[in-house]
Amino acid sequence: MDKMLIVSANPHIRDKSSIAKIMHTVNLSLLPAVFAAYWFFGVRAIFLILVAVVSCVLTEAAIQKFRKIPVTVSDGSAILTGLLLGLNMPGNVPWWIVMLGSFFAIAIGKQAFGGLGFNIFNPALIGRAFMVASWPVEMTSNAFWTQPKTGLSMEAVSSATPLNMVKSALGSDPSLKTVDIIRDAEISYLDLFLGNVSGCVGETSFLALLIGVIILIAFGYVNWRVPVIYVGSVFVLTWIAGYDPVFHILAGGLAIGAFYMATDMVTSPVSNKGNIIFALGLGFLTFAIRIWGGYPEGVSYSILLMNCTVPIINKFTVPKKFGFVQTKKA
Repeated sequence: MDKMLIVSANPHIRDKSSIAKIMHTVNLSLLPAVFAAYWFFGVRAIFLILVAVVSCVLTEAAIQKFRKIPVTVSDGSAILTGLLLGLNMPGNVPWWIVMLGSFFAIAIGKQAFGGLGFNIFNPALIGRAFMVASWPVEMTSNAFWTQPKTGLSMEAVSSATPLNMVKSALGSDPSLKTVDIIRDAEISYLDLFLGNVSGCVGETSFLALLIGVIILIAFGYVNWRVPVIYVGSVFVLTWIAGYDPVFHILAGGLAIGAFYMATDMVTSPVSNKGNIIFALGLGFLTFAIRIWGGYPEGVSYSILLMNCTVPIINKFTVPKKFGFVQTKKA
């Protein structure tokens, strides 16, 4: 034979996607959330997001230069980490805390594991967990959450988040109804859906985040099972426990966590069955932390805890090879 042919196992799948294309598509899908952050929280929200993005990009470039490996900041992954971290910040948090959290997210959460594709935890959540542990007052106190509609001002008026408000009220009087608590605070379900409430600058608008994840599902970059089952399990569990399921879906960081962080290709399972188990675990942990835990929010820690289980989930849910038939034991 004049030409040698290399034959590999079928099926043969070709795809034009690349890491850069996927990452930049995800970045663009976050633009509605960035716009909502500006619309409801003003210029300071954009300032915090920019601090996070620039810090992540510079940190990754510096570490890769130091390691004498190709600088890959153009692939958009560091930008994505910065966007997600910046969108998860209280409006009044000092900028230097955001900068240090971004450095930690890239240096420890990503590059310490070897870079993109080797990290077992979502880097943005590692950075946020570091910030909560190091500066708990600035990251969780009502003084650093801001009311929406602050316009162009760099200053903002502090306000409790709906989750903080409801958890505090129910702790004082368990007989109260969530719908009555938020109504007395002049908050409606529409406000929660649109994002016209206090909270992290990029997590309050369920609508903006929903638009983004629909784009990613349409492109095939997100496994729809994770966000749907994650959100659905929180809905069912809170409803069974006698809490307001609609409130728990719309309030807090469930949307940005379910749509963008739990769906991270690197830190989520590879199979459909694995993703279903992963999402169910996320839903239960988020429910447990919100209802029984000391924190009003449970999304970040739920995802980080389930990230630890991904290698085990992958081990027991790996799909069979195409055409493979398991031999029976004698």
